Amino acid sequence: MLDLVLGIDVGTTSVKAALLDQSGSAVAEFTESQTIDRPAPGHAEQDALLWTGMIDRALASFADLSPRVSVGGLTSQVNTHVFVDADDRPLMPAILWQDTRAAREAAELDSRLSEAEKIRLLGAPIPIDASHPLARMAWVARHRPDVWDRTARVLLPKDFCLLHLTGRATTDPLSNIGLVGADSRYIPEILALVAGAAERMAPITGLTETVGEITAGPLSGTPMVTATMDGWTGVFGCGASAEGREVYLSGTSEVPGIAASAVTPTPGVIVFAPAEGVRLHVGPTQIGGAAKTWFCEATGTSPDEMAGLIRPRRSGTPLFLPHLAGERAPLWNADLRGAFLGLDTGTALPELARAVYEGVAFSARLVFDAIEASAGHRSDELLCGGGGFRSDAWCQIRADVLGRPIRRLAYNEPGVAGAACLAAMGAGELSSLAEAHEAYVRYDASFVPDARMVATYDRLYPLWQEAIAATTALSAKLAQFEG
Repeated sequence: MLDLVLGIDVGTTSVKAALLDQSGSAVAEFTESQTIDRPAPGHAEQDALLWTGMIDRALASFADLSPRVSVGGLTSQVNTHVFVDADDRPLMPAILWQDTRAAREAAELDSRLSEAEKIRLLGAPIPIDASHPLARMAWVARHRPDVWDRTARVLLPKDFCLLHLTGRATTDPLSNIGLVGADSRYIPEILALVAGAAERMAPITGLTETVGEITAGPLSGTPMVTATMDGWTGVFGCGASAEGREVYLSGTSEVPGIAASAVTPTPGVIVFAPAEGVRLHVGPTQIGGAAKTWFCEATGTSPDEMAGLIRPRRSGTPLFLPHLAGERAPLWNADLRGAFLGLDTGTALPELARAVYEGVAFSARLVFDAIEASAGHRSDELLCGGGGFRSDAWCQIRADVLGRPIRRLAYNEPGVAGAACLAAMGAGELSSLAEAHEAYVRYDASFVPDARMVATYDRLYPLWQEAIAATTALSAKLAQFEG
């Protein structure tokens, strides 16, 4: 019988780890923050060795409990890429999912696949955007041929960290969005778009298969399962563990998702291949909690102070377009830029703070519209988790904007919990995602929408969409402006 299960989440702004008991409670936790380097416009990077250093410190902090740890799982940010040499050493800083430097290469590659070909190969019209692994490889081959020639593998953060822990290079089918088909194998026709891509990919193993054992440190000998990317793991950890469940994950970005077997191909939506009996439709935005971070840094406030600024909406509260670094789902436009619209002489920090909260919620609503069309399903309640749901004020705004009650996770780290659930399945103790979720996940609070505010946001939402359409061309011009 399992005692404690290790879950690790290598996120964009922090590395988190916990040991969960069989009630889903964290008996030990670790969090360490990290920053994003932005050496040039459109660039976003991190040193991959910082992740492994933080993981080593996390496991060291759990040393006293090491005899009780039965198995572990690790998830991470996705569409972040580490180019490593034959000795598994990073050749350059990891290119983060927020990085848009490969937009030109992405457009060139995307133009070579028709919508019909994408649906045939991937099951949905998933675009090749600036965060796609092939776009990154094409960029490195074009701009850093010295690195490309020495690259033995292109790894995701999860896989780089598992390689560090176990000595084995592997990946999973779901993390390789846009490269793997419904049969959980790489798609040769897509990999062929970039010469040399196929031979630089890691071998694929299943989500709950054991990669190997931790080779060093206080948790040496602990088996680690493959697990998968944070978007899928977090969406599952929030509650999308059975058919028809609809969830909302909020971290650095927003990730709405639905578990549904039916698929209606819908532009802008990512539809994963079925895994462990569940098929997820998701839409990751580019900015979510990162908009809050930007606001706090720009105004010199803390997240708690920002939440305390929130006042009732007034007629002069502006609209906020949260496209501070382009947008992913469902628009997939790296050139979009953020804006406040409707400022007046009465606009102050409370109005701006509320507008940021609302703008992020509107972007989630746009994704929900798309994934619900893709899944042919709409739930009456949303299961929610992640750092963006710590603020009660933001939770209420989201419930009002989305027009549905939301339930928040008690242990509000869905990535860590989801990784632990997959690890427990890999150990053979649990037979399904639904059983794992039932065993390890609890909810602690609900937020019911206010009918008056729902009506207000129903009127504002079309205006917010019009604002995007009206600023799209201007954003494209600004993106090319150099002086």
